[in-house]
Amino acid sequence: MGGDSKPAISSSTQLVEIWRSKAVVALLLASMAATNPGYCEETAFFVSPQGNDADPGTEAQPFRTLEAARDAVRKLDHGQETVVWLRGGAYERRGAFELTAEDSGSHGKPIVYRAWPGEVVRIIGGKRITNWKPVTDGAVLGRLAPGAGDKAYQADLKALDLHDYGPVKGGGLELFFDDEPMTLARWPNEGFVTIAGLVEPDTVNVRGTKGSKTGKFMYEGDRPKRWIDEKDVWVHGYWFWDWSDERHKVEAIDSHKRVISVVPPYHGYGYRIGQWFYGMNILAELDTPGEWYLDRETGILYFWPPKPIEKGRAVVSVLDTLVSLSGVSHVTIRGVIFEAARGTAVVMKDCQRTLIAGCVLRNLGGRAVQINGGTNNGVMACDVYGTGSGGISLRGGERSSLTPGGHFADNNHIHRYGRWNRMYTPAVSLNGVGNRATQNLIHDAPHMAISFGGNNHIIELNEIHDVCLESNDAGAIYAGRDWTMRGTVIRHNYLHNITGFRDRGCVGVYLDDMFCGTRIYGNVFYRVTRAAFIGGGRDCTVENNIFVDCRPALHIDARAMNWASYHVDTTMTDRLKAMPYTSELWKKRYPRLVNILADEPAAPKGNLVARNICVGGRWDGVRKEAKPYVTFTDNSIDHGGIFEGTPPETFCLRNDAPVYELGFKPIPIEKIGLYEDEFRTGLPEQ
Repeated sequence: MGGDSKPAISSSTQLVEIWRSKAVVALLLASMAATNPGYCEETAFFVSPQGNDADPGTEAQPFRTLEAARDAVRKLDHGQETVVWLRGGAYERRGAFELTAEDSGSHGKPIVYRAWPGEVVRIIGGKRITNWKPVTDGAVLGRLAPGAGDKAYQADLKALDLHDYGPVKGGGLELFFDDEPMTLARWPNEGFVTIAGLVEPDTVNVRGTKGSKTGKFMYEGDRPKRWIDEKDVWVHGYWFWDWSDERHKVEAIDSHKRVISVVPPYHGYGYRIGQWFYGMNILAELDTPGEWYLDRETGILYFWPPKPIEKGRAVVSVLDTLVSLSGVSHVTIRGVIFEAARGTAVVMKDCQRTLIAGCVLRNLGGRAVQINGGTNNGVMACDVYGTGSGGISLRGGERSSLTPGGHFADNNHIHRYGRWNRMYTPAVSLNGVGNRATQNLIHDAPHMAISFGGNNHIIELNEIHDVCLESNDAGAIYAGRDWTMRGTVIRHNYLHNITGFRDRGCVGVYLDDMFCGTRIYGNVFYRVTRAAFIGGGRDCTVENNIFVDCRPALHIDARAMNWASYHVDTTMTDRLKAMPYTSELWKKRYPRLVNILADEPAAPKGNLVARNICVGGRWDGVRKEAKPYVTFTDNSIDHGGIFEGTPPETFCLRNDAPVYELGFKPIPIEKIGLYEDEFRTGLPEQ
């Protein structure tokens, strides 16, 4: 293979090197974390919700707050590991817990904030609501749906000194009941209704796809007639493309003509007949258990609880961030539940060798963890679910010098994310240089699982299924529109049951709009539409993969030579010139990039498709204008009887499978996905 298609480590040592890197991580963790409750009095402090900050922070007389323990740690000489033990209970925060450079440990002498074994520690960014009473206001009862009046309760948030509710469209106050996010009152209660017509049609035409620039559209039926007297109705929809959603405030409802008009600015792409939407933030639609509505003028929260109100725990989100780490090194936070924040639970900036391990991060308005800058920070063996945006964001390394960041997301279970920001909020995002997403289990999400941008990342041994549930023309693993973002390896992942919204089709690994220099190696794809997708890019490799019942397994096009040609002299060239691609460092690492402007830059040159297995489904979705630029070699198409059993029960090949004679290498299927370690002591049932 040419230089651009080679991974950061040679093919003969890939597995050895990755498992060696895991061993290094294990040694790092051993030096960063306390492994048992044994401790020395002078290097351990205790915190308890029942403690007192005036006490010395011992086991018998614990501190009450994290800040008191942090300040006590600052006074130590850090001659050895320091552990702050958090005893069980709820820590309702009034502000983010902040750690800075002076709160750092050092190599072999880390500082660890850790839940006491066997006890549940909850760091909460919300406030518990207990002042519920039945709804008695006749005007409100008259607006509620039939049957809801004697089921609904109300609570006065202003009486609890809660006045900032945030925006309706996301990032504001939410309600959680017994650790589950409740639903802002909406119609329909699940799913969508479709746009029946447009008031100003045919004012948008994108390559034959027609719509309207104006946010005035027709609906079927009479349900929105109930919304006319509502104060603050919103609609959420996929207005033109299946991968671009937006929430709009409703300006007017014409119940005679069945027209909804939204408040400008209108959606950037426009509106199209047949696209889907639902109404939200509507008191009149509080008609099923688990729904709620907040009157932002009065501060009254209305709720139909899914079980008796006195038998559950209701919490509203208040804080934006729970933990902020800036310039910190050699710190671990372990075994803690983070919940009920409006934004991102843990924000890490310019840190080194700092770890979030064995934690639960749930019911958040934003992400679970965001890491920006610094080196060798990670999120490991955490459970992430119920987030309003994505899961874990890793940004590190420096592109011009190709200096790796070394950040990692490993062994995390991430699911049911993207509750508010549905599109482009992945479970894991990698940006910069040299970061890793490894052995994560990702599923049940409206859009992508992993996104990446930059150079030389590793995406390996992840299991991904049932994502892109609310989108089409979307990718489970996605990157797009850059000639210079090369060197990423996507290998030994298992992607399955990914077919898009209403089974209209999406993509497994999506190299969109001329993305280049990526290696798709040794993955297993089962029931994935357009499993490996090269959208006009160059110097990519699809090698040694197994495709079963994919329709099609492979897609390659030449879009920059036709409908996407306008990107070549604009976005693509601008991003090329922003990087030192002719420097000695870049020439050595990416030799095919140096002369790209003189080498038919719009053509999908240098792509290699080699030694893949395709059984069932359909193999070839390669466009005819792209085929002359692609090298195909030793692919095995529709040769049955090569597996030890029947997929998906097994994807292991028989020892005498003829594909081995073609050079096919075994895929370490048994290593894919979550694993047990000191942080993760059990695996979820699927």
